[in-house]
Amino acid sequence: MTKDYFVQQPPMLLNPFDNDVVLQQVIKLFVPNKYHQSWFKVFQQFGEKILLEVEPLGNEAETTEPVLINYDAWGRRIDRVQVPSAWYKLKDFSSKNALVSDGYQREFGEYSRIYQFVKLFLFTPSSAIYTCPLAMTDGAARLLEVYGDNSLRNTYFQRYISTDPTEFYGSGQWMTEKTGGSDVSETETIAEFDGETWRLTGPKWFTSGITEDTAMTLAKIKEGHNIDDKVSLFVLEIYNDDGEPNNLTIDKLKDKLGTRALPTAELTLNGVPSKLIGERGRGVKQIATMLNITRVYNAISAVSYLQRALSYAEDYSSKRKAFGSLLKDLPLHSEILTETKSAYLGNLILTMWTVSLLGKTETGVASDQEEKLLRLLTPVTKLYTAKKSFAYISEMIEAIGGIGYLEDAGFPKLLRDAQVFTIWEGTTNVLSLDLLRVFRKEGNLNFWIDTVKPNILNSHDQDVISQFMEIEAALKSYLQTSSKFMQKNARNLSFEIARFSILSLLFENKDDLSELEDIEEYLQFWITPSPEFHRLTSQKRRILVSAS
Repeated sequence: MTKDYFVQQPPMLLNPFDNDVVLQQVIKLFVPNKYHQSWFKVFQQFGEKILLEVEPLGNEAETTEPVLINYDAWGRRIDRVQVPSAWYKLKDFSSKNALVSDGYQREFGEYSRIYQFVKLFLFTPSSAIYTCPLAMTDGAARLLEVYGDNSLRNTYFQRYISTDPTEFYGSGQWMTEKTGGSDVSETETIAEFDGETWRLTGPKWFTSGITEDTAMTLAKIKEGHNIDDKVSLFVLEIYNDDGEPNNLTIDKLKDKLGTRALPTAELTLNGVPSKLIGERGRGVKQIATMLNITRVYNAISAVSYLQRALSYAEDYSSKRKAFGSLLKDLPLHSEILTETKSAYLGNLILTMWTVSLLGKTETGVASDQEEKLLRLLTPVTKLYTAKKSFAYISEMIEAIGGIGYLEDAGFPKLLRDAQVFTIWEGTTNVLSLDLLRVFRKEGNLNFWIDTVKPNILNSHDQDVISQFMEIEAALKSYLQTSSKFMQKNARNLSFEIARFSILSLLFENKDDLSELEDIEEYLQFWITPSPEFHRLTSQKRRILVSAS
């Protein structure tokens, strides 16, 4: 007779809204009381949809990866990307549940973006990262809302925000080429007008959204033998009426570390028909509008992945015993869970502040100060949440132990996918340099200081106040130094701006967060000086010594 050996109960995914008190409390900070009850009911119901509909579809999409079929049995070039039906069902779900539309119908005015991004937060970790096409579609919608003519708004824009799956269009974002990488001005793609339409020719090195309907892309306009120095922005349809690639070849699919359900391709454009968006030669400025949206998507996705890993680790700690106690009752294990929850709270509140500013700006109610804060916080929030989420997801997998390392347990993909958040839409270095450009603009840094400083001073915490005074002095000193020195310290500056933004928000809203029983511990986590703080202040002292 076979003995029944011990079998460990695995962590369970529960309703991702009902079981997240931190998320509930942070929403309340940014949204008027009149919305709380109705919104929470919607989010609770949406959380059930995540469990019952999205999670199974995401799992199916993850287990059947995209395949590129270049030729049919007769040798005809077809370039068909084969994905499981679950991938298209996730697209239909996104449309029916208004995951893009909510941001543009603006039912809740300036708070509509918060409403939308909470739903995206709940959706993302279960969706096989279908949030990536949604981010690009949302960015495309915003581009056309700002720069599109009536024809583009009445066609593509309306389809991007449709809640009818038969009408809904998804968009890709094709900018990266071998020559430029993050430097999109180095594009080799050429646009020529044939008398009826613009035709695009050239290579695209990374193209996410290859199974979507349209794409936004950059090209240099050629007339005769002359090629513009500056790039222009175009929208194209990926497939023709017969469902075949529209004058483009799909050369290969990328073999990526993570986000493996998401097909990403290398393409060659062979005279793809397209439409010019906005003013010729203004492509870099225009595409920045799209990037601002996708970077906020990146932040909410990174934090949602962190929350998912944390929720698994917390549930597991209440089921797994070691040394005669549940993991959650072991002081050292409890400490790392509390630290991770502190990191989650801070990153979530920073992201929601950025989303709030985005909503205000798009609805025309933001002050000049808030618009400048959004410009500063967008790169900071993206880079900071990406780096911190990845680090703490790794901690949570370690907290689960050996099972956390097994593919069929489902946890490793969280870490693999999370790595993309540090790279997509700008690496940490690229975004830190973007922040320096914001600094150089008159008043942007002062607006940030004027916003966070009162909350720091009102905390009456002398340790925090002293730290902030040092950082303020360091920032102002650095602006007087060489560009090379600023660039060398750009990461440290970005990380500390993020940390003090979080501290300011936590101090400002400490009373409203009192329902979180460990709020004092969470605050102490953020008060503790970071390695970046020590590096910045030591560099500042070197400046003063050399100046004297």
